[in-house]
Amino acid sequence: MHSSEAILSVTDLVKTFTLHAVGGRQVTSLAGVSLTVGTGEHVAVAGASGAGKSSLLRCLYRSYLPDSGTVVLHTPSGAVELTALPDRQLARIRGRELGYVSQFLQAPPRVGPLELVIRAARRRGLPQAEAYQTAGEALNRLGIDKPLWDVDCSVLSGGERQRVNLAAGTVSPPRLLLLDEPVSALDPHNREKALLLIEDLRAQDVSVLAVYHDMKIIRRLASRLLVVENGRIVADGTPESVLAQQHSALADHLTDPLEHELEAAR
Repeated sequence: MHSSEAILSVTDLVKTFTLHAVGGRQVTSLAGVSLTVGTGEHVAVAGASGAGKSSLLRCLYRSYLPDSGTVVLHTPSGAVELTALPDRQLARIRGRELGYVSQFLQAPPRVGPLELVIRAARRRGLPQAEAYQTAGEALNRLGIDKPLWDVDCSVLSGGERQRVNLAAGTVSPPRLLLLDEPVSALDPHNREKALLLIEDLRAQDVSVLAVYHDMKIIRRLASRLLVVENGRIVADGTPESVLAQQHSALADHLTDPLEHELEAAR
């Protein structure tokens, strides 16, 4: 069940980058972003390339340190302000409370899919035997065949790598999961497997904040849609209410693959 109680509260988040290759020009990626995510809520994020969507997720996970603003994660033991958290405490929070699935799998050399997912499960508190079993189940569910479990992740295809990444992110899932285009590299058959797995997070009361470019996926999974433009949230509501606004930021960047296929056939 969804709850009005917030698991994440973000206030006035700002992030700028210095482009040294072009004379030190400053580029603002996030320009005062504020948002909340409720317990058990699935919130989609959409917008043009370069709008700040991925930077937002990375700042929330603290892969990037924001210039200013606050990111408060509400845990069973109390509220935690992530931007000021020491690294050791941040690592603990990332274990059981906060997860992040990036667009691209980053695996250590000579580590196979099974070991990678086991490590993720262990970080979330599972004992070794249970981590092994759960990791295998996650890989099976996403169509990663057993002969691939022990090969170096670097030799996997793009779609296989994305599925391994999703398996590691969702095994024994944390209370809040950040997903950055989690199915973008998948064919329709494997995309459906991944979407069913993401749908099942709702039954576990896992909160999700996810970047998508496919309107069908947003309608299927999300109860809210945030539109990001030039580092700001310019729309926030149900997917249908946001679409009814016909916001310019969505016109060319939120796609429905079927509509594009029909248009191309005309």
